[in-house]
Amino acid sequence: MRLTRRQLLILTGTLAGCSVAKISERAPESSHSTDGQNLPVNDLPLNLAPPGLFAPPRGDLRMVVISDFNSAYGSTTYEPEVERAIALIPDWQPDLVIAGGDMVAGQKLSLTKENLQAMWAAFDQHIAAKLRQAKLPFGFTIGNHDGSGAVDTNGQLKFHQDREIAAAYWNDPAHDPGLNFVDRSHFPFYYSFRLNSPRAKNSDIFCLVWDASTAKIPKAQLAWVEESLASPVAQKAKLRIVIGHLPLYAVARGRNKTGEILDDAEQLRRLLERYRVHTYISGHHHAYFPGHRGQLQMLHAGAIGGGPRQLLESDRPPEKTLTVVDIVFAPLDPRRSPTTTYTTYNLNSLNLVDIQELPRTIVGINGMELRRDISWDRLTPQEIAHCKQTLPDTLCQPN
Repeated sequence: MRLTRRQLLILTGTLAGCSVAKISERAPESSHSTDGQNLPVNDLPLNLAPPGLFAPPRGDLRMVVISDFNSAYGSTTYEPEVERAIALIPDWQPDLVIAGGDMVAGQKLSLTKENLQAMWAAFDQHIAAKLRQAKLPFGFTIGNHDGSGAVDTNGQLKFHQDREIAAAYWNDPAHDPGLNFVDRSHFPFYYSFRLNSPRAKNSDIFCLVWDASTAKIPKAQLAWVEESLASPVAQKAKLRIVIGHLPLYAVARGRNKTGEILDDAEQLRRLLERYRVHTYISGHHHAYFPGHRGQLQMLHAGAIGGGPRQLLESDRPPEKTLTVVDIVFAPLDPRRSPTTTYTTYNLNSLNLVDIQELPRTIVGINGMELRRDISWDRLTPQEIAHCKQTLPDTLCQPN
């Protein structure tokens, strides 16, 4: 029997990862994790995954999160792990695929218009067309290599051609990402959309994408962010998620510096918390870390393409990862917030990433982030002292 390319990719990965075992990422009450026990017995979800892989219990709504697909500047090919991820995704049967940016390999002034168009054509061939064929909605944020918003000393865009080509690609009706837009007036750089679970009533999710392709989000865009999050459609939703390329806080080696994280992270976090945003999803650091600070959950998506990085505070080797996020609503108690469970796979071995092997805390240049299963009252005196040796006391407190 001849195998298709997709079947071969899955089989190869399955053989490499045959020792898959369940790893539970269970968070304290404040970090909104779940084991699915709130659901009536008759409504327990099916377990769905590619053949041979651990199949997590399916929530009312499922997302697959991937990020940082790109290889060398100008590349029109993708690494095997990218091809594998795209081949595997349909078997998890997600309601939405989220990309944390850097889908192509731009941000180099010597790249011509033809080079940029060729990269987006390759992205369409290898990734977007396959997701469209599988009828999977694709929510994404523009990364610095897709269309950087960096400006020069005169306030002019440095990579205006990158952004023009990216906008032309995404506004072509043939490349419709299949989203239920709320506001697409600034698409693809910042926009919002809604998602409903076909498995649960009153399960509306509001997703906002901001342009975090650089460290500075302009004031005009932040005004739009606040207006959007304050809107009735956002506030009536059962869950709010914000997606951007750069993270609020540093988690990876080589990225723990100004310019590699969003400016004014504490103020931005408080803005999101004010409007009850549950989770901020980001890429750029090429390292998976499920964290939280204050009331905000943060999912740092690992890279599936070139250049995975080590986490700060960790000797764990770099790895390429994909995360399945299952969301469970609480139909019997509408006052309760929805809960989320992460199942993260190493794309080389297809084994699960054990959350217990990740750092309990990460102290970067602008704040301390806790692993999602660790609450502030569980920190050791040594962990708090380590933070205070690096940062002001105000950044080492649960606020």
